Amino acid sequence: MPKVSDDRLGARRREILDGPRHCFAEYGYDGATVKRLEEATALSRGAIFHHFKDKEALFLALAREDAERMADVAAQEGLVQVMRDMLARPKDFEWLGTRLEIVRKIRSDPAFAEAWAAHSADLEAVTLARLERKREDGSLRKDVPTEVLVTYLDVVLDGLITRLATGQSTDDLHAVLDMVEASVRAPIG
Repeated sequence: MPKVSDDRLGARRREILDGPRHCFAEYGYDGATVKRLEEATALSRGAIFHHFKDKEALFLALAREDAERMADVAAQEGLVQVMRDMLARPKDFEWLGTRLEIVRKIRSDPAFAEAWAAHSADLEAVTLARLERKREDGSLRKDVPTEVLVTYLDVVLDGLITRLATGQSTDDLHAVLDMVEASVRAPIG
């Protein structure tokens, strides 16, 4: 049997990740059945699960991919910019609406909770590092511990995701993000 190149395996993995994102967005975690995942990827379950152990591994791969993308933006431009990107391109982030289901799964499935915590740690670490750099250069307020600011920004991110996932108006959210950004800056003068 001929060996498949790493490039081809990577390309197939990429193909597999593209379809399920929309499937999870449309049907939620539980509703993204194997049959729907097959339809979304136009591949058989054997082809899908050759690359991913199971549906949870596929979902976590998507979450990890998004965490890496968000971490890159957060490291360079801040977590508020990640949120601004969500407002500017909501279709790119629509699958994050499954986060509401994830909360339920975290509470009921310890293995999933552990895997999710590992994925979330990446974004938190780069956010913390960026805030520490901002604190050192004098542009971040110093009266609140950096870890508290990370938690604050994470809570705002959760609220934004919930608002986008439930289809609520986002008209005033740019102004809200301006307020959030101003609230973490060092006072002038």
